[in-house]
Amino acid sequence: MTETLSHPAPPAPRRTVRTNAGAIATTIACVLPVFLVGGLAVQMGDDLDFTPARLGLAVSVYFGVSALASVPSGALVERYGAAVVARAGILLSAGSLLAVAGLARSYPVLVVLLALSAAANALGQLASNAALARHVPAHRQGLSFGLKQAAIPVSTLLAGAAVPTVALTAGWRWAFVVAALAALAALPAVPPAERDRVRRAAAGRAGRATTALVVVGVAATLAAAAANALGTFVVDSAAGRGLSPALAGLTLTLGSAVCVAARVGAGWLADGRETGHVALIAGMLMVGAVGLALLAVSGPVPLVAGVVLGFGLGWAWPGLMNFAVVRLHPQAPAAATSITQTGVYAGGCVGPLGLGAIADTLGYPTMWLVAATAMLLAAALMLLGARLLSAHPPGPRLGDHEVGGSSGDRLRR
Repeated sequence: MTETLSHPAPPAPRRTVRTNAGAIATTIACVLPVFLVGGLAVQMGDDLDFTPARLGLAVSVYFGVSALASVPSGALVERYGAAVVARAGILLSAGSLLAVAGLARSYPVLVVLLALSAAANALGQLASNAALARHVPAHRQGLSFGLKQAAIPVSTLLAGAAVPTVALTAGWRWAFVVAALAALAALPAVPPAERDRVRRAAAGRAGRATTALVVVGVAATLAAAAANALGTFVVDSAAGRGLSPALAGLTLTLGSAVCVAARVGAGWLADGRETGHVALIAGMLMVGAVGLALLAVSGPVPLVAGVVLGFGLGWAWPGLMNFAVVRLHPQAPAAATSITQTGVYAGGCVGPLGLGAIADTLGYPTMWLVAATAMLLAAALMLLGARLLSAHPPGPRLGDHEVGGSSGDRLRR
């Protein structure tokens, strides 16, 4: 059925580029608060009197709130559209950054403000997922989701750059002010709001949480809990085995670079496959588990190999997971990915706490083996989720008329 447009639609390639740019800008803007707190932890800890352990607790609270906010955020995206929710997430993130700069005078206040910014994270992530699903051609969505997820490690690099450029010169509070202005600069990158008729259709077809998505979400919890241990503990673990702090830090930098490349590469390769994306994630997790197990072995060679495999495959799957879920649930992409994204956030919450406790009591080698086991279990659950998802054929893809597709472009697992 032909729809009357209030504004002429831009050419498909230009819309694709703008949608990708908007999704990346929104993702970076909405996750800046937590990474900035991590990057400025030394300076902030001196002023607000908190230890690394309390920093870990604050980050766990952030991801816990992100998990709780994920499903409601997905419903908001389906109801009001990706553009409206993306702008709301950016504004909430910028407001949280300014609030930390002006109001964070104690550790409890910081935790409350960081928890508030977690809602912005959920809003931004799910709005970006929906925008990519509806305005990027199906044969380019894998690369688009890979680029969006690669933006998260880039946020870490931006937070690290804020230390020498702003925090050590003007103070950490001004770093939050600058970050808030940077977040607001992402607003013009958000594409125009979707048409009301398309948005209402999406809300009307938003499906309930299926068993398959819940299984994939549980797998994502285990996988994210294990993979988060890489960024959290690999430097301390390596330094504890005799490596110099500089070399241990370079190892983490190597892992982050591999992670960025792998997320983009996995998305690009996924565009060449019509089926089996969730099963591919399971294979990546199996290899990632080998990398985590290698970290339990002494020596620089197992360390480097473990970091490359762990980051390169064990932590490169979030974009591919979103892509796979969107292809299987194109009629309600935000609602569907909100379920699996809850698992990712839950893993970010419980992983550092649980694995950190194991490292404290039993040592890092045991912790890495436990993390590897969790990742293997996640791979098994992904395979189960893939079988369950294959039993539910997707509905018609929203936005085919917008990106040059057709109703025949239905995608199967």
